[in-house]
Amino acid sequence: MTQAQELANALNVLAKGPQFSYQQARASARKAGTVDWARTKNANEDFNPDVDGCESFVMLDGSVCEWAGGKRRYNARS
Repeated sequence: MTQAQELANALNVLAKGPQFSYQQARASARKAGTVDWARTKNANEDFNPDVDGCESFVMLDGSVCEWAGGKRRYNARS
């Protein structure tokens, strides 16, 4: 869960900005290097930015950095 928490912390700093978008979240996640992109793609198969806001990211350790749209922030979960 450490990987998800680290990414959530980084993304939440960005999410406070007025121009935050799923593209910024994805670009930041790519830099982290701990995202399991195959599993993330499967988890976000029906992702729609107009409805969902931002994607959730599945980490290499199996934890998830999950977007909480109502709170406009990311949370880590096992």
